[in-house]
Amino acid sequence: MEIANRRVGTVHFTLRDEQGAEITSTRGHQPLVYLHGTNSIAAGLEQALEGRAAGDRFTVTVPPEQGFGPRHEALVQTVPRDVLDVRSEPVVGQKLQAQTARGPLDVVVTAVEADCVHVDGNHPLAGRPFVADVEVVDVRLATPDELQFGLG
Repeated sequence: MEIANRRVGTVHFTLRDEQGAEITSTRGHQPLVYLHGTNSIAAGLEQALEGRAAGDRFTVTVPPEQGFGPRHEALVQTVPRDVLDVRSEPVVGQKLQAQTARGPLDVVVTAVEADCVHVDGNHPLAGRPFVADVEVVDVRLATPDELQFGLG
């Protein structure tokens, strides 16, 4: 069976940046299980998986516009410390949740000063291509519940 819309794909992957440094991997962990055609994974990766079958292994380079999108400088901000709802001293690399007009936004602390904190709401791979080494572990039909409610 091949990966196609409304089928469940199970894959192992390793993502690397443009210099070859590993970003993340499912190796040694549970594989990714996703419903194909629902935009639940990066578009370029989903396109590369189309038509693949269990046992297939491949490498694909995904450009930013088909990956994690462009970088938005408006998501890089400096905020006064007193507006942060944190119980401890913020540290570089810490993930926080900011409240915006469009709802909550996950941000990462990039610098800490005496009276302010610098945060970045962009995905770490925004504006950057990535390389994915992929192994298709399984492909199956989605159940009626999965089609209606998604994967749980």
